[in-house]
Amino acid sequence: MTKPPLTLYLAAPRGFCAGVDRAIKIVEMALQKWGAPVFVRHEIVHNKFVVDGLRSKGAVFVEELDECPDDRPVIFSAHGVPKSVPASAAQREMIYVDATCPLVSKVHVEAQRHAEAGLQMIMIGHKGHPETVGTMGQLPDGEVLLVETVEDVANVRVRNPEMLAFVTQTTLSVDDTKDIIAALEARFPAIVGPHKEDICYATTNRQEAVKEVAPKSDALLVVGAPNSSNSRRLVEVASRAGCNYAQLVQRATEIDWRALEGISSVAVTAGASAPEVLVTEVIDAFRDHYDVTVELVETAVENVEFKVPRVLRQPA
Repeated sequence: MTKPPLTLYLAAPRGFCAGVDRAIKIVEMALQKWGAPVFVRHEIVHNKFVVDGLRSKGAVFVEELDECPDDRPVIFSAHGVPKSVPASAAQREMIYVDATCPLVSKVHVEAQRHAEAGLQMIMIGHKGHPETVGTMGQLPDGEVLLVETVEDVANVRVRNPEMLAFVTQTTLSVDDTKDIIAALEARFPAIVGPHKEDICYATTNRQEAVKEVAPKSDALLVVGAPNSSNSRRLVEVASRAGCNYAQLVQRATEIDWRALEGISSVAVTAGASAPEVLVTEVIDAFRDHYDVTVELVETAVENVEFKVPRVLRQPA
């Protein structure tokens, strides 16, 4: 039986960003240097496949520092942690390595700088997301106010409207965030923003690539985890850009083939914490069902690389 033809638009950039790449490398190098087990506070990145792979090599994932013994190294995830976490690790004389993405650390430094200038912070982000918790935890309680929507901006109560600054989570929807920033600036004309926007290059680039492929695709699949903020934003961006069926899948086994009946084109991308092997798995699954022609749609070239901490580059 002949397979129906299908054009598969492969979005680029997609998948691992420099911060995720660095974080995974940190866990692998820590295991090489100190042996197993190495403890990791929170999932190092939001991807089950990656986490399971590191677990099989001897990484132990915990949610809180008090679950870690004093005598084994601990790594803080790429999303960042509140200031109290490294302070507590230092007090316990633990070996710890901070795998926070340097672009998230930049937001932490920004928040600290604004606070030192006497400004109260407003953070645009998702409540409960580890990155938001980590950034808000750089300053004392009440110094950072969270807004998630334009509606939240109308209701936020500040200490002094003349003494405000804002930062954002790095993995937000670029378009949504523009609207929230506009609402903040309209309500608080004196508010100070970041020198360069906080949404990271990888989030922006992946959303731009999706905007390019979505309008010409009958369906779009984002390979990523349900708890990955940047992956979920890609699904939303695809829907807004005119794709009738946009779906998040962790693996090829989650593809809903019945929902895809009758399509002649599909776009595939991956969130910043999804490895390329899972994208290949999805493409192979489409090849099993269709006569696939792959077209690469590249909207940017990424060559960013972040160094791992010095402690891992030194011999044990």
